[in-house]
Amino acid sequence: MSLFSDFPDITALGQALRDGKMSARELVQDRLTHIQQSDLNAFIDVNPDLSLAQADAADALLQSGQATALTGIPIAHKDVFVTQGWRTTAGSKMLENYLSPFDATVVSRLQQAGTISLGKLNCDEFAMGSDSTTSYFGAIKNPWDPTRTPGGSSGGSAAAVAAGLVMAATGSDTGGSIRQPAAHCGITGIKPTYGTISRFGMIAYASSMDQAGPLARSARDALALLEAMVGFDANDPTSLSDCSGQPNTGARVREQFTQHQTHYEQQGEQPLKGLRIGVPDEFFNGNIDTDSAAAIEAALQLYESLGATRVAISLPLTQKAIPAYYVITPAEASSNLSRFDGVRFGHRAAEYTDLQSMISNSRAEGFGPEVIRRILTGTYVLCEGYYDAYYLQAQRVRRLIAQSFLSAFEQCDVIMGPVAPRPAPRLDHQESDPTADWRNDVYTLCVNLAGLPAMSIPCGFSQNQLPIGLQLIGNYFSEGQLLAIADRFQQHSDWHQRIAGTK
Repeated sequence: MSLFSDFPDITALGQALRDGKMSARELVQDRLTHIQQSDLNAFIDVNPDLSLAQADAADALLQSGQATALTGIPIAHKDVFVTQGWRTTAGSKMLENYLSPFDATVVSRLQQAGTISLGKLNCDEFAMGSDSTTSYFGAIKNPWDPTRTPGGSSGGSAAAVAAGLVMAATGSDTGGSIRQPAAHCGITGIKPTYGTISRFGMIAYASSMDQAGPLARSARDALALLEAMVGFDANDPTSLSDCSGQPNTGARVREQFTQHQTHYEQQGEQPLKGLRIGVPDEFFNGNIDTDSAAAIEAALQLYESLGATRVAISLPLTQKAIPAYYVITPAEASSNLSRFDGVRFGHRAAEYTDLQSMISNSRAEGFGPEVIRRILTGTYVLCEGYYDAYYLQAQRVRRLIAQSFLSAFEQCDVIMGPVAPRPAPRLDHQESDPTADWRNDVYTLCVNLAGLPAMSIPCGFSQNQLPIGLQLIGNYFSEGQLLAIADRFQQHSDWHQRIAGTK
């Protein structure tokens, strides 16, 4: 069974299940076989017995006529969401054999919505990375070209969806970790407004920026998952109960999507007439390569042909987002990861002489070099004498970046531009400067600093057949609008229908 050629979206697969063309058990068995045969290294842990038990429960619902739109749909979870029955490692030796006694809210809500989990997906260690090479369990390969990275840190999620191993997957986005791998793997991924999806049970990297979101083939598939994921959670102190006066629910997102779709359909041949697309000058300042620039330009022209108007805007602090982000997130990481000390849970060194050496040796053995680099950076900027000069200053820049977006949205309805400066790099690429990869996140970091919703949709290919993504950035709580705008593009293009491994 070829998941995407036989069933192009969640709607088609769900209908096939409800029509009895296959059972959820047959579907899950088929996917587990493909996962076992895959050499992408996208999965860290699978539990066939547990997945099949969920499939049997889904079949019972399907036979009783009580199935929902997501009943029986196979997905998988990035390995930063804790799960019962599957290991939760965060891609680290520190948590190599950790089994959680509870499910993350994201996991439980999607299971309640009817999805079937096929396991845990590989990712950069503690979500720190942008090329999926920092995982203790090895690098992940891009389905379009196994010599290339799928992006990170949600590289396993993007690779699994692009390869058709699952219909959709969860990811987390701290500085672009949903959008960038979605772009590099030719799929759709959305990071919603900070606080709209519960962070309870998500292993923290940088608590003020981490946000869960779905990766899927299309905007409509992403909406199906997002509808189940969004909602207030009393277990998460950062969870929002209201969004601009409306309850923070998946129904709000669905209603917003439907309202915009209805409006577009009433517009006739120019459905997006009146839509103002802001294009920041700073996103096209020479960092972007020619293939990516050409694909973005073609996408913008398609939007203009549908009635949208292009508006030149400025986000003057775009470059400043890099140092601000890489001061704030390491600072938060140094605090969040201090709990991993070998005392209560996680890796403990076999050899030590006292408590201090046990903690020191456990951390040195349990954490990889990128995680250690960020912990040390974060500890440094929080030290007395450096706190004001670095951390507080970065927080001031963060506030200015958020204000610059609010000013931009006075001129436009949505902002568009690249996700990454270039398509997926080679897995074996070497940088003399260990922070060089950090600068490749220049187009995505500012969104997380501001807490805005943003997404990536496929919009073309490079000359060597690597996917390129278009980034859409919306104002606060505009996830439904973003998805409707993305869906309108996908109704007039087929980039999201291209299947990895084919030309």
